[in-house]
Amino acid sequence: MNAAEPDRRLATAFFAALLVAAVLPVAAQSTERSKPPGTVPLEEVPPPPPPPLTSRPVPEPEITVRTEGEQTVQEYRMHGKLYMKRVTPKHGVPYILMDLKGDGTFTRQDNPLDSGVRVPQWVLMEF
Repeated sequence: MNAAEPDRRLATAFFAALLVAAVLPVAAQSTERSKPPGTVPLEEVPPPPPPPLTSRPVPEPEITVRTEGEQTVQEYRMHGKLYMKRVTPKHGVPYILMDLKGDGTFTRQDNPLDSGVRVPQWVLMEF
């Protein structure tokens, strides 16, 4: 017996233990479990339902571009009603005018990222 043989035996035993540790859980999971009594297999999953027939394409706004002096005005209409104007001056920052109430009064919207969500302000009770 030479001096390197115990090291080889130790290495072989180590790798054998690693192999057993890796294969044992896989072998334990590969066996099929017995089914409880009264178990019925499921039928095939039905396909998802079709999309509802009421979904309609979103209408695109009508955009009219005109020039007033040295600025360009884009008018946005939906069903013929003007609801937004985008004004682009020749020298300056573009801004947006919105008809928030639908009465023809336009309000300047300085934040172009404004989502347009407005809090309802109905009168519920008066004293």
